[in-house]
Formats: sequence, C-alpha cells, structure tokens
Amino acid sequence: MRIVIPLFERFTALDAVGPYDVLTHLPGAEVVLAAAEAGPVRDGAGRLALTADAALADITACDVLVVPGGPGARDYPADGPLLDWLRRTHEGTRWTTSVCTGSLLLGAAGLLTGRTATTHWARTGQLATYGATYTPERVVVDGKLITAAGVSAGLDMALTLVALLADQLTAEAIQLLIEYDPQPPFDAGSLAKASPAARERLRTL
Repeated sequence: MRIVIPLFERFTALDAVGPYDVLTHLPGAEVVLAAAEAGPVRDGAGRLALTADAALADITACDVLVVPGGPGARDYPADGPLLDWLRRTHEGTRWTTSVCTGSLLLGAAGLLTGRTATTHWARTGQLATYGATYTPERVVVDGKLITAAGVSAGLDMALTLVALLADQLTAEAIQLLIEYDPQPPFDAGSLAKASPAARERLRTL
C-alpha cells in the first residue's frame, strides 16, 4: 500500500510528520514524501527541511494521499504543479486526506465542492469559498475524503485512517506505541475554550 505525503514550500511540519509517524507503523504501508522536485523542502518557519524522496511527476498513483497544511497552502498558486497532481491522483485513491489548511489545497483543486469538511478554525471562510460545508469536528469523513482540523488533529486523522485501512485494534496498538494519550496542561486548544486574553495574545505572536 502506497501512502504519499506531498510537500510544498512553507508547509507545517507536524501536519506531515504526525501522520507520517503513525502511518509508517501500518503493516504493509510504504509512506513516500514527494514534492515538485525531489530534495529538501522548507517548512513555514523556514528553519526545518524535510527531504522529498520523489518528484510528483514520478508518482502516477497511490492508495492514500495525506495533504498537510501550512502558510504555503493558504495562498498556493492556481498554476502550481501540486493542484493538477492532486486532481489526477485523487481519481485512483482509496482515501484522500488532509490536515489543517491542507483542506484548502483540496478545495482549490476542486475536490471539496458539495462536501462536508473541516480545517483550521481561522480559515473556515476560505474553505467555504471552495464550495465545502465547514463542520467544527476534529476529523470529518465524507465519502473517501477525510479532513482534519488544526495541526494536532492530524494524529487523530491518521489513527482513524489506520482503523479504516486495517482495523481498530491495529489503530489502538499504534496509538499505544506512540503513547498518544493527550492531557494538555491548559484547556485552551479550541476557539470555544480559549480565553479572550489568550486570543489577544495569539494576535500579538
């Protein structure tokens, strides 16, 4: 089973690495990082690079797509190579997924029209411009499309995907392996829970 994570300049690292770490433990899975050209691709902070082992043009099919988000997803050019590649590749996937603002790339490729989806809370309006109906859930399954909300929801999505591709017990075993047992020190991880002071501090960061 081939799982491809396409990278682009200014992606969010955890959007890609979180699902990668889960899915590499799926029995029989080959997880490939790809980009417009093989080689290092910088994240949104410009400090971290992941190495794409393959060029998008060299991948004509895969079983699963995992599209990360990041600053580069919000304003990805309409003539960029990734969007056409997503359209073509999506036709043959078992599952096409996204993390955070990766859903904006799926939307820009025309894959979310008439679909229910989620994204980062700050980009719900942009998601709607692509004809999608936003729902404030961490993981949304609509047909063969799975979208995850903000960055950390990529782990939830990946475990959901493992359960669909294999079974729940395998997903639970991988969750145990990575000790994914969230107990955040502060109850401020969503717009509904964050205090006005925390929201104001976010605007200054």
